[in-house]
Amino acid sequence: MFGLTYNMNLYRGCQHGCIYCDTRSECYGVGDISQISVKKNALELLRKELRSKKAKGTIGTGSMNDPYMPIEKDTLMTRNALTIISEAKFPVHVITKSNLVVRDYDILQEISKTYAAISITITCADDTLSRKLEPNAPSTSDRLKTIEFLSKNGIYTGITLMPLLPYINDTENNIKSIIQKAKDSGAAYIIPMLGVTLRKGSRDYLYKAFNKSFQGMSALYQKEFGEEYICSSPNYKTLQKTFYDETHKFGIPSKMRFYTPQKDQQLTLF
Repeated sequence: MFGLTYNMNLYRGCQHGCIYCDTRSECYGVGDISQISVKKNALELLRKELRSKKAKGTIGTGSMNDPYMPIEKDTLMTRNALTIISEAKFPVHVITKSNLVVRDYDILQEISKTYAAISITITCADDTLSRKLEPNAPSTSDRLKTIEFLSKNGIYTGITLMPLLPYINDTENNIKSIIQKAKDSGAAYIIPMLGVTLRKGSRDYLYKAFNKSFQGMSALYQKEFGEEYICSSPNYKTLQKTFYDETHKFGIPSKMRFYTPQKDQQLTLF
């Protein structure tokens, strides 16, 4: 889905506090993800790995935490890692909810000569709802401005429209509005997930959050999904049709373009 060969996490934990975050799942053993640890030897290890004649493939970051959460303003871990990646001429795919990524557009432009993709996660067209689901992340409006800025500066930028939480943001209106805003901001692609993943740990946290902001929702989820891992929207087929109809109308791909290694050219005798 994301075209990754390698995965890189420079931090342990995340400050954005998204109520649905899968990183809280017990299987990862992270524990309280609001407690942030910086992997201080990560840059040294990254440099060593890229010098070890690894096959060139896309390095992804943003799977277990956001590489541009607030602490990045001070540590510069992500910026420094991108500099190392740029020097090694490796491709990269950054997934984030933060407008802080625009700070590094100069390095991303350089990496783009090989391949760079930035996926901005947007789950809600409405800022008010996004603050309930992603309380410490930048607003949807700020993320859309980020897409517009990066796109205008020649950086391959799109949207991960995920997750869609059943009975909360899984509406046709939300999907249509996000796609319209994606078109207006110059997004190059939109990758959807019409549901949410839940496991022990992440499910417990989500239900507690529901009790604060969405009364009765945890009981509904328990009834509808039980212990299921993939909790798809009950309107999946309708939403899927709406998504593909709208993206087709605006000419926005639902898959991203992956890095393709350049083939060695045969030299001629003349």
